[in-house]
Amino acid sequence: MGNTNEKKIATISAVWYTGISLGLALAFYLATGGGKYDAVARYGGAVWVFILSMIILMPAIIPWIKKKYNK
Repeated sequence: MGNTNEKKIATISAVWYTGISLGLALAFYLATGGGKYDAVARYGGAVWVFILSMIILMPAIIPWIKKKYNK
């Protein structure tokens, strides 16, 4: 029974931190539009923002979701 709850928490956490990271990467991509930067800088920066966001958000989101669903 506990294993199912852990799977649910892992899935919900992954959706949250992946979604937020994708949103931040998209925001970076859109913010760098307007012709000031070339495509490689925009795509590379967006990928970089996505990776860093995932690294930062994973350890922050998982305990938050665990606390919320283990009450």
